[in-house]
Amino acid sequence: MSDINPATPARPLRGGGKPIFLVAALLIMLSGGIGLWKYFGLGGLSDFAEQAIVFEDSQLRLPDHLAGPTGRVRLVHFWDPACKVCNRETGAHLSYLISMYRRFNIDFYSVRRPGTTGELPSFLKDKLQPLDGIEGMERIPASPSVAIWDAQGRLAYAGPYSLGMVCTSANSFVEPIIDKLIAGEQVEPFGMLAVGCYCRWGSP
Repeated sequence: MSDINPATPARPLRGGGKPIFLVAALLIMLSGGIGLWKYFGLGGLSDFAEQAIVFEDSQLRLPDHLAGPTGRVRLVHFWDPACKVCNRETGAHLSYLISMYRRFNIDFYSVRRPGTTGELPSFLKDKLQPLDGIEGMERIPASPSVAIWDAQGRLAYAGPYSLGMVCTSANSFVEPIIDKLIAGEQVEPFGMLAVGCYCRWGSP
């Protein structure tokens, strides 16, 4: 004969609800993390994570009215309005550069990708003089990128702002180049294979 008393209610298993609670909590945390990731603009970086670009062109030429030994360093920013995630990182860095070197003889210009429409963000719009284009820019492999001429009008650098997915002074090529030019040193353009947040230039 069985010892079980049918009148005694079955006891619930202790901890039986914990797995469901843990799964729900993990889902909430995951959803929140994805939302923050997208909100702060980091999600879009995955679209450019494998962009390896060869920057090696040194055939860029300034327009005649800007060329030659003007006694001023000239920096030209190349950008594509559609390259939003990369522009955001580089734009913040460029704004910092303009502020950092505002007391020196440096002129800042911008060239938008041919065939596109769009405006620079407000914090940059009045700090760069727009150019319709410069000779040789069709050979630029990607943007955002930059070209720098020394006070004598010689091209010192043409390439990316930095290596890596996030553009900062810590991994930048630009500040060391500008510092040398300000000090009166001559810098020769050099080619490189760069991996970072870039968008192909080419034809739209």
